[in-house]
Amino acid sequence: MSGVRGAILGGGAASRFGGKPKGLERVGGERMLDHLVDAVAQATGERPFLVANGPQAATWLPDLEVVPDVLPGRGSLGGIYTAVMHAGDRPVLVVAWDMPFVPGALLAALVAGADGYDVYLPQSGGRRGVEPLCGVYGPACGPAIRERLEREDYRAVGFHAAVRVGTLRLADVRRYGDPAQLFYNVNTADELTEAEAMWRQRA
Repeated sequence: MSGVRGAILGGGAASRFGGKPKGLERVGGERMLDHLVDAVAQATGERPFLVANGPQAATWLPDLEVVPDVLPGRGSLGGIYTAVMHAGDRPVLVVAWDMPFVPGALLAALVAGADGYDVYLPQSGGRRGVEPLCGVYGPACGPAIRERLEREDYRAVGFHAAVRVGTLRLADVRRYGDPAQLFYNVNTADELTEAEAMWRQRA
């Protein structure tokens, strides 16, 4: 047992996906939700809980605990806040449910490296430099995130100056694949088609 809980963020209204729950879509014949439940469980040693507000969320995977947002309508940062608060005094590994290529081994590396930090994220090579929707968040993040939410600052990295932040180096992330693919997220039907094509190329 790692001591770290796991949480999957079930997203918001999915307006760019016609309002349908994205995580239930299949890539490579498997629902994204199912893939990520297995990947998170591999990294933490226990089943994750799902942060979701959909009225049917409890039916998506009946043995999965569903937790609604503490503060609805605050975007992905609100989802991270809910995960942190529900995890109590334990750190929580958070992953967005629309990332079909995140492997359990990468998540395990994040769990292994998180000790001594309040936030531990993989470097991504993208515009933010890190991927905030795939990382470990400690209890100290709760008050720091709440303060930003009350200021209506919904940036996923907006609270970082108030906590200890560590990163898994890009060179280490690349051991698990191309970061652009590892952290690829499905927001539209076209991106779902692209993800399927990427999966077939990998296979």
